[in-house]
Amino acid sequence: MAKKDYYDMLGVSKDATASEIKRAFRQKAKECHPDVHPGDAAAEVQFKEINEAYEVLKDEQKRAAYDRYGHAAFANGNNGFGGGAGFGGFDFAGSGFENIFEEMFRGFGGASRSHTTDANTRGADVRYDVSITLQEAFEGVKKSIVVNTTVPCEDCGGKGGKSVETCPTCGGMGRVRQRQGFFIMDTDCPDCHGTGKTVKDPCSACKGQGCIRKKRTLEISIPKGVETGVRMRLSGEGDAGMHGGPAGDLYVFVTVKKHSIFDREGTDLYCEMPVPMTTAALGGKVAVPTMTGKAEEVEIKAGMQSGTQIKIKGKGMPRLKSDSYGDMYVTFRVETPTHLSAKQKELLQQFAAESKDTNQEACSDFLCQIKKIWNDFTS
Repeated sequence: MAKKDYYDMLGVSKDATASEIKRAFRQKAKECHPDVHPGDAAAEVQFKEINEAYEVLKDEQKRAAYDRYGHAAFANGNNGFGGGAGFGGFDFAGSGFENIFEEMFRGFGGASRSHTTDANTRGADVRYDVSITLQEAFEGVKKSIVVNTTVPCEDCGGKGGKSVETCPTCGGMGRVRQRQGFFIMDTDCPDCHGTGKTVKDPCSACKGQGCIRKKRTLEISIPKGVETGVRMRLSGEGDAGMHGGPAGDLYVFVTVKKHSIFDREGTDLYCEMPVPMTTAALGGKVAVPTMTGKAEEVEIKAGMQSGTQIKIKGKGMPRLKSDSYGDMYVTFRVETPTHLSAKQKELLQQFAAESKDTNQEACSDFLCQIKKIWNDFTS
């Protein structure tokens, strides 16, 4: 079967620049990398082919030889420059060329991970999101949560089978080296999947993994003062490790729900409170709600205007891991009465008749400014 054209493998034209070839190679490699398509033999073959193509086309001299002689330039050990083993005897193993894949596929969870030869592989960390009310954040709360994690298999005691032995395929290294023409690359051992160990007589319940997936109920204590985004770590409550390895951790991310009255900024609380017009005019005492469930009595001075803000020290949210509290800021909004009775209207009309400029200074000042503008305009 005739070998595919290197340019066609990468999807570039024969006059493509070096940067275009590199960019095409990276894209193709990401699309067919074995870690993206586990168990896909066709993808693995394609991955090897594009690596072979790139190794030739990225080198100016090798590319020139390929353009002139095609695949024959490298047949029978010919390096395209008059003989010699491989490419001038150069061994790609250990040359650092494979590091390009460590960089390219970091984040895929495969090529960039470190490989262990210890069968006791640590379990994965698990995330759980929990929502609480502002009141619960103020007081602290205990929550029962249900997490779906892997746990040690009870049938085999977490071992995965009768015994764990060194993998004969990779000799316990967890990696095997494969050669495709002149290209050599390391991959996970297909028999032990990178652990370096194999299980003798695998357990039928866990298929030799040593763990099974199960829902568990945990009780967690959320401290007072937490904010949205706080992360709590529960050591050893994540997925169980393979073959009896240590468990991962459980990370609980907290979200504090919005309150109907209070807004929160750090440890401070903010709220708006309506005040009757008569109280604002005459002064008096009002009961301000707090997170403790008890009202705080506040004195209002006569003639208070809408938008006036006061601070009540120490009535905000608790500081995390501290005995101190933030403050509460209350903004008063003067409410104009509605649905007046005939008697109320009569009294307000009497009040209006008796009102002077000194009773409503802001309105008087505003009218004076308007009159001045009109006078200036007409003159």
